[in-house]
Amino acid sequence: MEFNKEAASRIKEIAEKKFAERDIAGARRFAVKAQNLYPALDGLPQLLAALDVYMAADNSTNGDVDWYRVLDVEPSADDDTIQRHYRKLALILHPDKNKAIGADGAFKIISEARNLLADKAKRIAFDQKRNVKGMDQKVPNWKSSVSAGKDGSRDLSNNKNYNARRQKSAMHPEAYSSSPVFQTQYFLDNL
Repeated sequence: MEFNKEAASRIKEIAEKKFAERDIAGARRFAVKAQNLYPALDGLPQLLAALDVYMAADNSTNGDVDWYRVLDVEPSADDDTIQRHYRKLALILHPDKNKAIGADGAFKIISEARNLLADKAKRIAFDQKRNVKGMDQKVPNWKSSVSAGKDGSRDLSNNKNYNARRQKSAMHPEAYSSSPVFQTQYFLDNL
């Protein structure tokens, strides 16, 4: 267990170096590896939160930051939802409480997103700009594309990818069930 903590600490340092080199995706990959080794590592959740904000801000469409993506809300979100998401992120990222590398910049990004989306005139202008540039899509996130039911279970019966794979595997079970390529692709499709 102590070995995992030391290894996770070294990997976290690599993530911080990657961030300093402006390799946000690489930094996040290493931070996730550190989290897998030792989830209770000091400062790791804060680092991951900051990296997620930077990735959302960098993952822009047509050169413009998608402020909805930064706060992880849908474009149709009401003011209360936007404020709730902002508060949740602000508690994690506030520079007085988070000494992780990049926390100050991430806090500024979410503050800018909240300021723009809270101002009705700025939000309308932003939405119009998004619509003109063809950015009006659902905000992608890292959660499942299949929504959970009231009891938390997932209903896969309406999922096109799931049904197509199920039909193919029923027609040729030997081709799909034991193939490592299929298993890897199935895993990647269901992330």
